[in-house]
Amino acid sequence: MEMNSGLYEYKIYGSLLDCSPELCADVYMDLDYRKQWDQYVKELYEKTDDDGKKVIYWEVKYPFPLSNRDYVYVRERREMDVNGRKVWIVLAKSVCVPQCPEKPGIIRVKSYEQTLVIESDGESGSKVYMYYFDNPGGMIPSWLVNWAAKSGVPAFLKDMQKACLAYHKET
Repeated sequence: MEMNSGLYEYKIYGSLLDCSPELCADVYMDLDYRKQWDQYVKELYEKTDDDGKKVIYWEVKYPFPLSNRDYVYVRERREMDVNGRKVWIVLAKSVCVPQCPEKPGIIRVKSYEQTLVIESDGESGSKVYMYYFDNPGGMIPSWLVNWAAKSGVPAFLKDMQKACLAYHKET
């Protein structure tokens, strides 16, 4: 079995039909709702650190026999005007805080960055761009890397679209 080790960087472009940019950003920011629609979430919650900043703990299910990964990060949502276009941006970056110590049997992802940009497609949907970087630690088999790139990421966008369309019913 070939193994890859190293850093992983993804750039994703996609469309979410019939989902406004604001709705997409709301769904993406709603941690409790994400636990309902994202099948890879094992644990996800927000804590406040000693400085009063909100940090997020996120444990991601990995397929057997690999260990789950967890993330501790801060995030920020902004709405911006870019050359007359309204754009929603979500920034996330890993942090190290004593309120979220590492857990046995779970590999902590210490290097994680994400930028999500959402804008209108000119109709009733959204155009989405995501830049995602992490170092998952350990040895990741090439089959899992290939699955993530070919199937996992597109499936995430489909799941997010379904979640957006169902969101108004939940809240």
